[in-house]
Amino acid sequence: MSEPFVDYRVKARNTSASSENKIHDDETARRYGFGGALVPGVIMYGYITPPLVTALGPAWLERGTITVRFTRPLLDGEEFHVTGGIMTRNASGLTASLRGGTATTPECCTATVTLPAGLPTPINMAAYRAAPLPVERPPVSREGLQALDALGTPETMYDEGTAATFLDRLNDPLPIYRGSSGYVHPAFYLDQGNRAFDRNVRLGPWIHVSSTVRHLAAARMGARLETRGRVRSLFEKKGREFAELDLAILANGRPVAHVLHTAIYKLPPPSA
Repeated sequence: MSEPFVDYRVKARNTSASSENKIHDDETARRYGFGGALVPGVIMYGYITPPLVTALGPAWLERGTITVRFTRPLLDGEEFHVTGGIMTRNASGLTASLRGGTATTPECCTATVTLPAGLPTPINMAAYRAAPLPVERPPVSREGLQALDALGTPETMYDEGTAATFLDRLNDPLPIYRGSSGYVHPAFYLDQGNRAFDRNVRLGPWIHVSSTVRHLAAARMGARLETRGRVRSLFEKKGREFAELDLAILANGRPVAHVLHTAIYKLPPPSA
């Protein structure tokens, strides 16, 4: 590692204990073999971004990329320690890596990062059409997901109230996200990726396992965000059913991020 980032530590919080996804409920998570309720992947991702954004600044929020994988559970109250740094620099840009873990689980998540020197490659918006959310969500199934031509489009206003609530969930200290010209927090894109899933189908306990994000432009306070997308792939591994969503996030009608969002939507039956 040629240029280490400043280490970052934060006390983990399960911010979704009352959510519809019961993998964030202690009793349910233990039935599925975990030590307790899982801290959401969106929150874990938010925890790894402060050292990254401190080092790379707005440029990464405007054109950087990241692939983050959630490899082990993070539990409420654990101290989460983030390390990483820049690995290479050359004429085409830079690469970096990050790892977040605890004293008992040194690796809960990993991330590979780039900051290209040039402008992002645009996405073809013809592949991402807006669609209405279902009036009544059907229960999730492989057949139902395969039949979806397009996911219904969640929309939200990222105003100062929304930002304040979200930043409090992350305990993010950086001023770049605050004030009337603050940037949209990158973890909010993954939060909207979750909404593109759970507002289209009715899910049982489910787990966000990875995301790949390409930032295409800056999004700032006051933006109206739309998350358009489709189901890119469905597969099974070790009795777990996975879905990968292909998402375009727009701010005031302009594409600002391309996200490949992967989750386990069906877990093997819990132990008795």
